[in-house]
Amino acid sequence: MSTRHAASDGASAAGSSRTIPPMGIAGASRHLVAATMAVVLLSTLVDGPAAWLVGLFLLGAVILGTLQVLGDGVPATAGPGVPVESLISPAVTAVAIFGSIRLVPVGIALVPALAVGAWLFARVLATEARLLASPSGPSGADRTVVLAQALVVGFLAFTGMAALVPGGLAEPGSTVAAPTGPQLAALASADALIGFLLGYRAAALRSSNLRDVAWFALTSAIVVAIAAVGLRAMEIPRLLGPALLVLVFFLWDAVHGTPPSRRRDARRIWETVLLLVLGAVVIAWSVRLRS
Repeated sequence: MSTRHAASDGASAAGSSRTIPPMGIAGASRHLVAATMAVVLLSTLVDGPAAWLVGLFLLGAVILGTLQVLGDGVPATAGPGVPVESLISPAVTAVAIFGSIRLVPVGIALVPALAVGAWLFARVLATEARLLASPSGPSGADRTVVLAQALVVGFLAFTGMAALVPGGLAEPGSTVAAPTGPQLAALASADALIGFLLGYRAAALRSSNLRDVAWFALTSAIVVAIAAVGLRAMEIPRLLGPALLVLVFFLWDAVHGTPPSRRRDARRIWETVLLLVLGAVVIAWSVRLRS
């Protein structure tokens, strides 16, 4: 089963011959970047549950916007449409900027922060457009670029999710209380979603089989969620927690970087069961620390 968008059933990325008009993509990308940064700026005016709703809205809106931007560059006669994985990195990048911008003091400092965010978002969009235009599929260098961008975006996203939760970033000597059970669950769920999406994108570079890609994405989400709960329970200070989450994701990707066909299904089952048991242990340990 393919990971392609519904319009792309029955064909592969490697065999397609797309031609994306650079100027058209560049113009549409600028509009998407500008609209996304405007939403990010306005989102600094909301807090609490409303901020989470804005983040979910932004995630969905950027997915649709990216589909439009990249889809307009694919000729109707080119065959395959826009693959699902091409929509993930820009959407996660937008959410990462949305969350991490909250660590920037309101004022003139927001201007350079938004400029850096716009540059990163534009770079990720450009990478996905270039991969979509490639007739031979992603090369080794392309995989390295996508993974490097995923690690940077992942760090910002994990930092941003922690910034949305009161006490999500442990601060030595701070009077802010640690996250409550529901808040910690929300943080772990948000980090798991980021891990799932980034894991899906990374796995899609290695395989077009939906089963393989979905399995790696799901286990990435579980690993990241377990690590998020454990690191916060240990009160890892400041940005070190998100950095360690990125390291956990990178190591999990490196361990499973071989083609999925070389691994047995039995190993996958045992790995998944082990992760679930480990998750239960970490959760129980975290609850005990708070009791």
